[in-house]
Amino acid sequence: MVIAVTWDPAVAEPEPSSAVPGSEPFVAEAEVLGRTLPPTVRSALLRMVDSPPREGAILVRGVPVGELPPTPATPTEPTTKDHVSELVLTAVARTLGEPVGYRPEHGGDLVQNLVPTVAGADRQVSTSSRVDLAFHTETAFHPHAPRFLVLLCLRGHPDARTTLCSVHDLIDALDGDTISVLRQARFVCGVDESFLDDARTALASTERRSGSVSAASTGPLGPRGPFPVIGGTADRPTLWYDADLMRGTDPAAQAALDRLDRAVADHHRSVVLEAGDCLVVDNTAAVHGRSSYQARFDGTDRWLQRAFVVTDLDESAADRDGRIIQTLFA
Repeated sequence: MVIAVTWDPAVAEPEPSSAVPGSEPFVAEAEVLGRTLPPTVRSALLRMVDSPPREGAILVRGVPVGELPPTPATPTEPTTKDHVSELVLTAVARTLGEPVGYRPEHGGDLVQNLVPTVAGADRQVSTSSRVDLAFHTETAFHPHAPRFLVLLCLRGHPDARTTLCSVHDLIDALDGDTISVLRQARFVCGVDESFLDDARTALASTERRSGSVSAASTGPLGPRGPFPVIGGTADRPTLWYDADLMRGTDPAAQAALDRLDRAVADHHRSVVLEAGDCLVVDNTAAVHGRSSYQARFDGTDRWLQRAFVVTDLDESAADRDGRIIQTLFA
């Protein structure tokens, strides 16, 4: 189970903001709101930063989301909704750290709409629906990957299970020799297609299981690394993993990664997000995915909003414009 806290219904829903979502005035307004979050919610968020739970995630239920129009057909389709959900999501993100966007992801929006699309239905992207979204660390290939991923459900689907697996569960499940290999810099990760030029293609995921590669075979479109899958200390281990894009640089490393794949499949947990559920994932300690489901494409589909959070803006200063990280991979 994921640790859950409930938004106090006695706390009034915030008024919609007149500032543009993602703008600095909007973030400043969200920061003020963050200081007045229900005490149990604020305390749980602050504990996520300093003492994250073994599960690597918490769930906040009953979050206000405002008035909703029909689910948009694409993530970037303009909507006429108020900005209550965007404000609350940004307040949660700002309480955890510094919300950021990534230029290739929806143009760098700090709050992104995640909805199923016809074009993405069968792909390993956030707009998929007909396929399981493979377990992954968010942007595992990126030098400035987020510390936290925040997902706010505006409209749910009963068959869409958000899946989670923590590094602690995996360490408990794996033998010492496998963990020792996973702690070594013997793994590479391809770049997600959404971060590459449209004219280029990402490292084909079919190569993932076609055999080992040399750690030296890294280029602009090649895998990033090598780096370890499990890092950190015994008390605070970290996990960098992508079931679709990661592979070992030698047969023994690949075999260890295969065993990790099986452990993730056997030891993950899942939650069906409903309207008003806000899931906070420690991106350094847990991987996430999603089950397949049947999208309807009729305005009633599942609709999440997503925010990325880093703990230190200075680390990405050379690659960042305001809050938008602009690292190029192709």
